[in-house]
Amino acid sequence: MPGLKHEKLCLPPVAGVDEAGRGPLAGPVVAAAVILPARNIPRGIDDSKKLSANERTRLATLIRERACVGVGIVEADEIDALNIYWATMKAMTLAVDQLAECLGASPGHILVDGNRLPRWDYAATAIVGGDAVSASIAAASIVAKHTRDTIMLAHHESYPHYGWASNKGYGCLAHRRALAEHGPSPLHRRSFAPVAQALLPL
Repeated sequence: MPGLKHEKLCLPPVAGVDEAGRGPLAGPVVAAAVILPARNIPRGIDDSKKLSANERTRLATLIRERACVGVGIVEADEIDALNIYWATMKAMTLAVDQLAECLGASPGHILVDGNRLPRWDYAATAIVGGDAVSASIAAASIVAKHTRDTIMLAHHESYPHYGWASNKGYGCLAHRRALAEHGPSPLHRRSFAPVAQALLPL
C-alpha cells in the first residue's frame, strides 16, 4: 500500500499529483492535486487502477471532505491543439493552481506520478510508479479517475452508442466499431489515429 515515506522527506505541505485519461479516444484528460490531512487520512487509499469503481467513489468523497484538492480538466479540442503530452501538463498545472487557491499558499513540495514535470516554479519531484508508493499521489489518482469517469458517464447520456458508460472513452473493440459506424462525436480526439481514420472518406 502507498505510504508517506516520500512526503516526509519534503518541505510541507506536500501535494501529490496524478492524471487520468491520456489514452482514451474521447473525453478530457483530468489531473488532480491532493494535500492529505495530518490526521484522519481515509483508509484504503491505493493506486486507483487497483480499486473498484465503488471504492474509488467512496474514497474520492472522503478525500474531498478531508483533504485540500485541486482538479484540472483539459477537453478534447484542446488536446488536439496541444497534443496529449502538453494537455496533460496543462491539466496538472491547473490542478495545482486550484490547490494553491484552496490552500491559500503554494505547496511546499509536489510529488508527481511519472518521469516528467510540467514547466512550473514549484519545488517538485517526479516518481515513476508514484501511485503505488506515495499516498498523496494515490489519492490524486483516485480523485482524477473518479472525476473523469463521472464526466464520461454524463456524456454517455448524450452519445450512448459509443458505450462510454463501460469503456469511458477508451478504444475497445465496441467503441471502435461504433466510431466506424457513427463517425466521431464532438468529444472525440481528432488527433488520435483511430478517430482521424474514421473521418476519412470511404
